[in-house]
Amino acid sequence: MTHRESRRQTLYMYLFISPWLIGFLVFALYPILSSLYYSFTDYDIIHPPKFVGLANYAEMLHNDLFWKSVVVTVRYTFISVPIQLLLALGFALLLNQKIPFRGFFRTAMYFPSMVSGVAMSLLWYWIFNPSIGLFNYVLSWFGIKGPAWLMSPDYALYALMIMSFWTAGSGMILFLAGLQGVPASLVEAAKLDGAGRFRIFLNVTLPMISPVLLFQLIMGIIDSFQVFTQAYVMTQGGPNYSTWFYVYNLYTSAFKEYRAGYSSALAWVLLVVVMVFTALIMKFSNRYVHYEGGGR
Repeated sequence: MTHRESRRQTLYMYLFISPWLIGFLVFALYPILSSLYYSFTDYDIIHPPKFVGLANYAEMLHNDLFWKSVVVTVRYTFISVPIQLLLALGFALLLNQKIPFRGFFRTAMYFPSMVSGVAMSLLWYWIFNPSIGLFNYVLSWFGIKGPAWLMSPDYALYALMIMSFWTAGSGMILFLAGLQGVPASLVEAAKLDGAGRFRIFLNVTLPMISPVLLFQLIMGIIDSFQVFTQAYVMTQGGPNYSTWFYVYNLYTSAFKEYRAGYSSALAWVLLVVVMVFTALIMKFSNRYVHYEGGGR
């Protein structure tokens, strides 16, 4: 290939990727860098931004709503994410067995994950209705008087956690793929050594699907840090700030109080926290995650 042909092919390559490249620069990179600049300014969208240094970041440390949003988000994460993982893994183990209508049940379990956030929130808003909702109606079968879920500061956050379990089917699909990748030879060897089902799961299956578990843990934490739609549609951050999630606090600062500078600072703090959590999980996962090639 001559030098001229090489240059021509390179030009064609940039020509073909130019729509994506322009879109990335204009609609992704520029807004990201702009938000970083705005995080150091006092900017209300209407007036020109005024540089204030680290004032926005310092304000967070003295803002009660900021700390309230942190507590709510962390509480939601540490309770809902592990339960979602256990549910997804449990359903995957069950539907990996040879049972009748297995394909139908897999589809039925995954289908709720395809429903949009707003539609799902509206549906569960009626399910949690204290008077005519399905959830309290089922509880009444067992003689339990259900609370006013979304109207109670003691139960509103737990209601959103329960709703999040409805999408465990998406994680189930990934676990199913991992389970079907476990070599049958290892399972047979464990059986010949006299291992029972629990020992096989603990010593063979779990290590082999540990990369899938790691991936789902990281993605679950990232998703839980970005909860917004449910809080906005169902509770508006209440009652008594009980569902005042971090991203809902960011949205309120940006689009209700028109504090673009402060909300940009909130966004960058969230990015740093997500990166730190991900780095820590990856660091400590080396001793627990087993890869097919034998490495860790």
